[in-house]
Amino acid sequence: MKRTLNIAILLVLSINFFNVTTTEFGKYNTKVAILKFKTEVIDYGTITQNSDGKRLFTFTNTGDAPLLITKVKTSCGCTVPSYSKAPIQPGDQGELEIKYDTKRLGNFAKTITVMSNAEGGNKILKIKGKIVAAE
Repeated sequence: MKRTLNIAILLVLSINFFNVTTTEFGKYNTKVAILKFKTEVIDYGTITQNSDGKRLFTFTNTGDAPLLITKVKTSCGCTVPSYSKAPIQPGDQGELEIKYDTKRLGNFAKTITVMSNAEGGNKILKIKGKIVAAE
């Protein structure tokens, strides 16, 4: 009898907790940041060895909440990202600079993962091109 009473009390408390949680979520601010890149792929084309490997990805926060980029991860150490840690306000633009090490010869294709508070989660960007020996 005591066990049944404990289970009934636990069940009632659980149902009340989930009901409160559901209604509380409706009260929170539903504004979101939206990360929109001008382009998601940069093609270096054919470039010479040891040339400038810097390129810019430009983006806009098209949402209605501040955008905060928390981390940028590259697929290898030959690609180095640089970006502002300050929040990007709604309607404002920002830049993500990528520096690729152009010492290696041949074709390359690398990915850059942008982690932020934007709607949709992580954003995957790509760089590609071909490096030839200087004549």
